[in-house]
Amino acid sequence: MSPDQLTLRPVSTAPLSCKICDGAAELYGVVDFHRPCHIPNGYRPPLLGVPVYYRRCAGCGFLFTDAFDDWSHDQFKVHIYNDAYIAFDPDYKIARPTGNAGVVMRLCGDRKTNMKVLDFGGGNDVLCSALRANGFAAAVTYDPMVPEYSTRPEGKFDLVTCFETLEHLPDPVEGIARMVECTAEPGAIFYSTLTQPADIDNVGLSWWYIGPRNGHISIFTKQALVTAWARHGYRNVSLNDGMHVAFRTLPEGWRVN
Repeated sequence: MSPDQLTLRPVSTAPLSCKICDGAAELYGVVDFHRPCHIPNGYRPPLLGVPVYYRRCAGCGFLFTDAFDDWSHDQFKVHIYNDAYIAFDPDYKIARPTGNAGVVMRLCGDRKTNMKVLDFGGGNDVLCSALRANGFAAAVTYDPMVPEYSTRPEGKFDLVTCFETLEHLPDPVEGIARMVECTAEPGAIFYSTLTQPADIDNVGLSWWYIGPRNGHISIFTKQALVTAWARHGYRNVSLNDGMHVAFRTLPEGWRVN
């Protein structure tokens, strides 16, 4: 891919409004477009020579780039989620969705026979296939980047899952709104995204989770997650640095700390 094929939003040196809390987000750092997240096999692509600037909000700490804010789904598919993507995320096809299916099964337990699940950003349906095979009332995949699953299903779901997706969204508040629209009341959204480490100001953009080639363009603090979900009337509870639950009213018998 030639740098001339990419059309990124021009960088501004002026502070921009944070996408989460509208606070002032100054320029924070810059990486090459080909910067990937940590890859187990150590593969590193050659630099492309296209700078991608990230900003960090002084209020909620949200770390993001606006470089891709003008891109269509097709542009993301051509330049990021293309045939080469699997080299940068080798667990995408089987390992991650299979592991996540096990987590959902343990979470739901005996409730599964009455549980309707939507996997938001679910990729290839591996997770939902496992849930259906294990007795869930319904398990449906929705992913606008995958043609077979790009039509959002109708109706409400008792549980919406969203694994390793929120960090890929150029407009995460809008993405959260779409998840909320699909969630029954009572109901819950169970999702994963890794929040910034305590020493983020020391490691900066060298932190392994930041990588535009992987599509990681929205990097949260726990405070930013709380603020983003609160904009839709939801409470957010972080179970740890990477797993979270958001809800208005939890289904009967569910408990979170």
